[in-house]
Amino acid sequence: MKASNELSRLSELALRRRKTGLTKLPPVAGILRGSLMERYVTCGNPSCKCARGERHGLSWYLSVTLGPGRATGSVIPEEKVDEVRGGVENYHQVKDQLEKISDINRELLRRERSRQHKRGRKE
Repeated sequence: MKASNELSRLSELALRRRKTGLTKLPPVAGILRGSLMERYVTCGNPSCKCARGERHGLSWYLSVTLGPGRATGSVIPEEKVDEVRGGVENYHQVKDQLEKISDINRELLRRERSRQHKRGRKE
């Protein structure tokens, strides 16, 4: 609600310029949807230190939700963590920019509808 109120105060030119600026997306080839998590695990061996609470780790894990009650994931090698983190950040940035572009497009459509409505009443 706040974003649409803010957009309604901008001129049409300002909206179009803002939209153009948002189309400069981060590298999309490396986008990853998911959550990068640190994991510490237990092995199940009753005589292992992890059975006493000292878990094995640190390992990195990429978790991806596929739908309600469905998820998948994979262990990420230490040398790939920065790359994966960047891909996840790129995903969130692209998603955020697409939402902002959509908000602007809705505002522009609302204004066009309003102009058409006013023209219709004058005739």
